[in-house]
Amino acid sequence: MSTHVDPPGGHGRPAVPLSAAEALARCVAVEPAKFAADHWGRSPLLSRAAELPSPDGFTDLLSPADADELLSRRGLRTPFLRVAKDGRLVPAARYTGGGGAGAEIGDQVLDEKVLALYADGATLVLQGLHRTWPAIVDFARDLGAALAQPLQVNAYLTPAGSQGFATHYDTHDVFVLQVDGRKHWRIHPPVLADPLERQPWGGRADEVSATAEGRPELDVVLSPGDALYLPRGWLHSAQAQESSSLHLTVGIRALTRYAVVEELLALAAEDARLRASLPFGLDLADPDAIEPELTETVEALRDWLLRADPAAVAGRLRARVWPAARPAPIRPLAQAEALARLNADSEVAVRGGLRWQLTPAADGRVTLRVPDRTLTLPGTCEAALRALLTGEVTRVGDLPGLDDDADRLVLARRLLKEAVLVPA
Repeated sequence: MSTHVDPPGGHGRPAVPLSAAEALARCVAVEPAKFAADHWGRSPLLSRAAELPSPDGFTDLLSPADADELLSRRGLRTPFLRVAKDGRLVPAARYTGGGGAGAEIGDQVLDEKVLALYADGATLVLQGLHRTWPAIVDFARDLGAALAQPLQVNAYLTPAGSQGFATHYDTHDVFVLQVDGRKHWRIHPPVLADPLERQPWGGRADEVSATAEGRPELDVVLSPGDALYLPRGWLHSAQAQESSSLHLTVGIRALTRYAVVEELLALAAEDARLRASLPFGLDLADPDAIEPELTETVEALRDWLLRADPAAVAGRLRARVWPAARPAPIRPLAQAEALARLNADSEVAVRGGLRWQLTPAADGRVTLRVPDRTLTLPGTCEAALRALLTGEVTRVGDLPGLDDDADRLVLARRLLKEAVLVPA
């Protein structure tokens, strides 16, 4: 995956390579522009397998045999597995324990206990597959680049005829990708449009239950290879049909205007008027007493908001969003070997999916900000950095702006060690 440079400030975000466009095309049977205009955050979209490009459905991402391997041979620990039965989560102690000699940690998934629960009708939820299963790691990174949003991927394994969770809504958008078996979905309109993460469905359980008793907006059975998009807030329930069901749920974390408000309020602590104490003895329960304080506070907040620094807000949003999407995995042993063998003929490229910001510093240096740290480098490195950050494969000896290969090797080694670059 490539990364592009936004001149002149040098704000980098993952570009949308062909693999990212293909990842989105696997999830929606309409053009990206139509999906964005008609469905994104607005309405559900059902895409049948025959309308989608992959003839094999989604088994290349995770098959039932792959799920069995995760449950039995990969040493999973909580919270990478949840179990639900009759609409409730099963306590983890009922399916975890020590892993035997040399693996005595007590929260490891025990396959025989999982078997007993699954055979009794429980739904198994494999969580965080965008971090644990290679095919989904790559798919999630590509789809995240296409959507420019952080996302997560879980798998739901439901026995025949069972329903893991009661009707509910999510506080994030989802793609449902049916891998194996068939599942009956009932979709109802929101009781709360665009809910925030702090507004889960449990706080509106009565409204959700009442709405779920009405006629669904969408009543469909998903078969292998089918995909369903649901905006956050839409009510849904799902029941496996005549055989067991396996589907993937891609959860897309919402980036909202409220997040901007939160960061603005955090920055408002810099304003002395807003830090001022309320009057001594003020009766907080008396609306008449509160009114003048409220008026003055709103005026102070309005004045401060008009002076808000976009760069400061962007910095806080960056710190919130960038860590939520991991860049492409690196291989520590191979990376260390590349460091040891590095020479002027070595080829390197920027790490796929890496978020970055390159800016000149006041002292003639340049700063390269990545999600978890900031690197300060000589100003003479700027041309070479910009060449590298375009995402193109580059021969170390061809890096521009530096006097000799020794300087180029110093820079390349530093960036390889910092996992900004990878061997091409």
